[in-house]
This record gives sequence, structure tokens and C-alpha cells, in this order.
Amino acid sequence: MIEKFSKYLTNIEYPSENTSWNIAGIIKGQNAFYRFDVRGMKKESNQRAYKTGHLNTMADKMVFELKDKWLILDTNEINKYVRKNKLKDLELNDLLSKLEWTIKLSK
Repeated sequence: MIEKFSKYLTNIEYPSENTSWNIAGIIKGQNAFYRFDVRGMKKESNQRAYKTGHLNTMADKMVFELKDKWLILDTNEINKYVRKNKLKDLELNDLLSKLEWTIKLSK
């Protein structure tokens, strides 16, 4: 998944040690440098998959791969939402409607 997502970045860097982000760079056509959590989702059933994360992550953005696009969410915004609402489990569709900072990249 990291290799596929890397095609959408420039100025790519990889962590030198095991950390909470997998790849860093600039999204093509933009100018901000971010560290991305690009871990894949784990399949729970045919209808449901999940991704784990930590509030103390060093990643700036969390990436989700969908069939026809990449969704990129801001980890600070997710963390604020989680703390404010005292949540443990989140639904991606709910997050998309609640968060302000989201990038959708067509494949």
C-alpha cells in the first residue's frame, strides 16, 4: 500500500526506525510536507474492515485506500474529535461528515 500511495507524493522520505508513520512527502500539486500513516485496514468481515491508531501518533495524516480513491484525514483533528466525544471506535463515514480537513485523491 505504501508503494501505491507513494505515486501521489514528491520529496518522499521514509522513517529510519519503526515509528507510527510509514512515508512522508508532499502531495503532488500541493506544497505542505506531511508524515502519513498508510497502514492498511484489517478485514473483519466481507462488510467491515478496521484500522487502528493511537492518540500520540507522530503521523500528520491517516490514509485510507478505497476502491477508486485515497482518503486522507488529519490525525490532530481526529484526536480532538475522539477526546471531545470520548470515543474508542469510529466509523469512517461518520468522520468524513464531522471533520473539516479531508483530501480525496482519485486513483
